Amino acid sequence: MNVLQGVGRIAQQTLRRNICTSLARRSTYESDGKTSVTILNKEADAGLMINSYSQFGFRLNNDMVVIGPMAIFSRTVLSWNVESHEDINDQTLSLFCAIEPKIDVLVVGIGDHTITPAFSRKIIDFMKRYKINVEVLGTEQACSTFNFLNAENRVVAAALIPPMTMRVNEDDLMRKQISISRSFEVTDK
Repeated sequence: MNVLQGVGRIAQQTLRRNICTSLARRSTYESDGKTSVTILNKEADAGLMINSYSQFGFRLNNDMVVIGPMAIFSRTVLSWNVESHEDINDQTLSLFCAIEPKIDVLVVGIGDHTITPAFSRKIIDFMKRYKINVEVLGTEQACSTFNFLNAENRVVAAALIPPMTMRVNEDDLMRKQISISRSFEVTDK
């Protein structure tokens, strides 16, 4: 008799669970005040991308702001403990050699400093020991390169230092002028 009661209890629990599950799947609430969900990164497969940068840091596609130099991977970002391109050495690059899965390409953005062949060679030689390809670029080009490689689902990382100065071009000036002129527009309602 105890066995039958146990089987009966299990059957009742299963039936309750199935009824609750089927009710939870139904969307019968159709009036105002529905619960909504906001997805921060709609392109979850794309991983992290760099939307913008300044002298102070970087803004990512999930609206996260990183102050100062950063080490960015496809789904993770870390503060990178360097002050300038002169601080880049074997010790500060060792982080990129220790992670798994092993990265294919490391993009190094050294701000707006001039890239010398000796400086590039030092970084390339160190990373070659770990069979990691390296691109040493200015930060602007490094951000674009990282985004491109990450969008292709490559195993990529970037070590980026914010530039000391910002370059202003005609497009930036035009956007500023348009935003100023729009602020003085009067709309008839």
